[in-house]
This record gives sequence, structure tokens and C-alpha cells, in this order.
Amino acid sequence: MTTRDLPGRDELRDQLVRLVDARLLDPLEILLDDTAVRVARRAAHRGADDWAGTLLGADPAAATMTAARLVAALYPGDTAFDPPLDWWATPLGRVVAHRVGHPGATAVSYAVAGAMLGVTRQGVHDLVTRHKLDRHPDGGVRTDSVRDRLHQLSGRTT
Repeated sequence: MTTRDLPGRDELRDQLVRLVDARLLDPLEILLDDTAVRVARRAAHRGADDWAGTLLGADPAAATMTAARLVAALYPGDTAFDPPLDWWATPLGRVVAHRVGHPGATAVSYAVAGAMLGVTRQGVHDLVTRHKLDRHPDGGVRTDSVRDRLHQLSGRTT
């Protein structure tokens, strides 16, 4: 059984740059002149390195706040944040799982918990049975227990 480790800073920064470009800046090119977008793009690319450092850094409160801001800005919507299972394998998904668990959900399905941990649904079932993950009273798995499991396996205390 394997789990998802935290990504490297460069890997995370590169994904953040791609996401900000595709989700925020490319659409602005339709509305604004090139100069304004070019300035915003440079600032966002510098910001991506700072965000990656904060997400991977020693301050859990700053990392949690940065993760929440990025998810809110990059994945806006009128419904709760519910990424596809493969999102949890991305650098940002792995960091969010470690730092926040699942933003906006106190419990997740076994499939989502497995995606967050990088294990199968059966693996999650086994972890619940062995009391390594906490079952939520309303069903599924408590997201804080998934996050705690990631910390335990990675040796992190945040």
C-alpha cells in the first residue's frame, strides 16, 4: 500500500503557473490589452513560487490559508469543491490533502479517501477496519483522519 508524498517545490510551482495561466490569465487576454495581461502574468508567475514555498513551508496556518485561497480562486463555483479523483494525484491536490484534507468536506467517500491517500478503495476499507482511519458517523471517512494519516506516513507533524 502506498501513499501520496508531498511534491517538490518546482513541481508544485510549475503546476500553479499552468493553472493560473489557463484558468485566470488566458481568459483575461480576451478582455484586456496585452500589456495588462503581461504584467499580471509576470506577477502571477512570481507569486506561484511564493505560494509553493508557503504551501510546503513550516507554517501550517499560512499553508492552510494559501491552499484555501488558491482553491477558491482557481476552482470557483456555486457548489462545493468536488474535484475529480485524479486531481488528488496532482502536485496541488497532494498538498491540499496534506494541509487541509478536503476543503469544504468533513467526510469523503472511500473512493475519494483512496485518491487522497494514493491507495485503492479496498485499501481505505482495510485502514478503517484496522482503525487507522476514522469512519464518519454519516458515512465515508473523516477528512481529518485522512490528513492525519498522510502526516503520520510522511513524518510531518503539521
